[in-house]
Amino acid sequence: MSVCPCGSAKHYQQCCEIAHNDHAKVTSPEQLMRSRYSAHVFGLVDYVITTYHPSCNAEAQRAGIAESIDSDWAGLEVIDTTKGSHENEGFVEFKAYFNDGTEQFCMQERSRFVREDGLWYYIDGTFPEQEENQQPEIDPRLNQTIESFKIGRNDPCICGSRKKYKKCCG
Repeated sequence: MSVCPCGSAKHYQQCCEIAHNDHAKVTSPEQLMRSRYSAHVFGLVDYVITTYHPSCNAEAQRAGIAESIDSDWAGLEVIDTTKGSHENEGFVEFKAYFNDGTEQFCMQERSRFVREDGLWYYIDGTFPEQEENQQPEIDPRLNQTIESFKIGRNDPCICGSRKKYKKCCG
């Protein structure tokens, strides 16, 4: 048995594999978030697409989703979980780490999940606000040449909006 990549310290077979085999067994937004991260690690594109809320029309974006999954995922840290405005909404703030060449990057997001017909779905997410006194950092991707520029659909948008690239300039 191997430890689950979601960071729960449980074995994969007792953790995210249960969700991967049956989406209906997901009982909380955090469990769905962790299972979606593990699906990224294992390249389970179908699971990631299935767990998007139907309003997201994820199937139409299959190629972009598959590309974003094809990364060297290095770890997950769940920062906070909160209830939403009703029992069928919840939020999970997390940091997902990935390697690109010799550098490690971190994507931090506050994801929103909704439960519909008994199933939890990912619907959207926001990037945490920078502190008011903090000067905005210049995105290091802007210093790359066009030929080497690579942006994933789940990366923060380079325009500085703090939205995901796919929901902004993508």
